[in-house]
Amino acid sequence: MSGNRRPTIKTVAARAGVGRTTVSRVVNGSDLVSADARARVLAAIKELNYVPNSVARGLVTNRTNAVALVIPESESRLGSEPFFAALIRGVSGALAESRTQLQLMLVRDQAERDQLTETVATHRVDGVLLVSVHADDRLPGMLEEMGLPTVLAGRRDAGERLSYVDSDNAGGATAAVRHLLHRGRTRIATITGPLDMDVGRSRLAGWHTAHREAGVPADELLVEEGDFTEEGACRAMRSLLERAPDLDAVFAASDLMAVGALAELRRRGLRVPDDVAVVGYEDSVLARHTAPPLTTVRQPVEEIGRTMARILTGITQQGGPRQQRTLPTELVVRESS
Repeated sequence: MSGNRRPTIKTVAARAGVGRTTVSRVVNGSDLVSADARARVLAAIKELNYVPNSVARGLVTNRTNAVALVIPESESRLGSEPFFAALIRGVSGALAESRTQLQLMLVRDQAERDQLTETVATHRVDGVLLVSVHADDRLPGMLEEMGLPTVLAGRRDAGERLSYVDSDNAGGATAAVRHLLHRGRTRIATITGPLDMDVGRSRLAGWHTAHREAGVPADELLVEEGDFTEEGACRAMRSLLERAPDLDAVFAASDLMAVGALAELRRRGLRVPDDVAVVGYEDSVLARHTAPPLTTVRQPVEEIGRTMARILTGITQQGGPRQQRTLPTELVVRESS
């Protein structure tokens, strides 16, 4: 190696012609490595004079008393969405109870994904809390393959194998749309979350369920996919009004998207709730400060964070089992509906 830069697990993997997971397995004495791959990794370690992290012998023998909260989103999303702030408060509060350190990691590109891989492979954390999981995200599978305790905020699908904590997304959405139907609204649009996320699909399923229960046809023209951003919701609301100018209500799958919908309705000169009723989801601080105040579905975001952290520390510190928890939601009626 030139200069004073210490070789990393990435360097060893490149020299040996294997993946970082394979290097981690060799370092930690795993049997899940072929004899040829093990020999190449050991040769690369010797050649590069690679010294693993002092806790890289594995979770069983050395705990770091640190966990990573991994959020595969941008800094702007982290700062603009109240969900993340509330979740971090819940996580950090619960970890303080067990004197566990929290490392916040944003994974926005391949370089940061590589950094996470090295952190995991060299066991600089005891476990991972993973937020904002999309269907094609390889991180959960990678963490499972490495054997690192992992707890998800939400789930990838109904067959999720990993531990997770979620809210009753379908039930909360059903309650929101049922409320609008009971208020006499008949053309209820929805701005969904990303449909490659279980949260987006589940809240859309709740929209369908409420229509089916009431015997009211669910018009697919009234469905527009959003991205959990205010700007995306403005575009979605615009598209919905162009397709269905007679809509009389909208259920947005997050409060931030409801804010975007309200802004677009104001630009069109439509009154809320007189012309169009609006319901959001989350009951974040935003909901109490919109004009008019927002009817929304309260989900216990801080409690989700606390429960995730307690499940993870239960696994890492007491060898507890995987757990899958779904927390209840509650409709909060304000002036927008």
